[in-house]
Amino acid sequence: MRAELEACLPLELRGPGTRIAAVSGGLSGASVYRVDVAGRAYVLKVAQSLPPTELLRAASAAGVAPRVVHIDEKRGAVVSELIVDRSFAARLGDPATRALALDELGVALRRVHALPISPGASSKDPRAFLAENWAVLAGFPVPAWVGDAVRRALDESPPPVERAPVLSHNDVNPSNVVFDGQRVLFLDWDSAGANDPLYDLATVAVFFRMDDATSARLISTHDEAPVSAQLPARFIYLRRMIAALCGVLFLNVARARGHAGGESAFELALTLGEVQDRMRAGMISARTPEGLWQFGQALLKTSVQLFG
Repeated sequence: MRAELEACLPLELRGPGTRIAAVSGGLSGASVYRVDVAGRAYVLKVAQSLPPTELLRAASAAGVAPRVVHIDEKRGAVVSELIVDRSFAARLGDPATRALALDELGVALRRVHALPISPGASSKDPRAFLAENWAVLAGFPVPAWVGDAVRRALDESPPPVERAPVLSHNDVNPSNVVFDGQRVLFLDWDSAGANDPLYDLATVAVFFRMDDATSARLISTHDEAPVSAQLPARFIYLRRMIAALCGVLFLNVARARGHAGGESAFELALTLGEVQDRMRAGMISARTPEGLWQFGQALLKTSVQLFG
């Protein structure tokens, strides 16, 4: 195993002084390792498939992703610098740094959206993707209100897309947003593809629980335009759709990892803020079936609340 992992590294990082240790990965199924060599630290990610090499290098060069050190397409391996996260979420939550953090996020997303779209890159329509993943849960015991929330999201007619497609990260949840002390960077580019730029903006608005005023400031910074008193209709739609879609995705992962499902009242389901607080306190883990189930329900509850 050691030899196989070391073969994924560039020659200058191999040797008896190289330490390789497994770290907890995300939900993608990729294997992630920390590599320490001569006082410097790197991350080795090994996956069955990688984002396009040109995308990884472009994001790295633009300063919106960790610096890429080595890519081995044959082995499905990427080596990048280890980013010591100074907690973007805490920076955004601190009243003293909130406005600055929000503007840094908007600028960083603008830089992501300025990257070239890889040939053949595409993203699934969120409505179709929700329907596809909801069908996987057919016959599985889920709370009645969850089904109502999903059907409500699917029944909503999407406003027209008014912006040209851009290179979108497509998975800007808090675990993929880091702050190195100077820059906001994004991890895990596996889902990146062509999409409406409002998709990334709506995703961060959901996961960072932004109100309308904060969302308007984010969009304004991203667009380099004055703050509008009215949010784009497409953004409002995408917030609700993304909350429902991500909720169903988490329920599906929980089911795949052994959760038995079950009924629960809407009023008893934790809110997204409550789940995130309990995760920070170590009371809930998104690596357990129960934690994934609660996270999924919280996101679906958010979708319901966003309908008003």
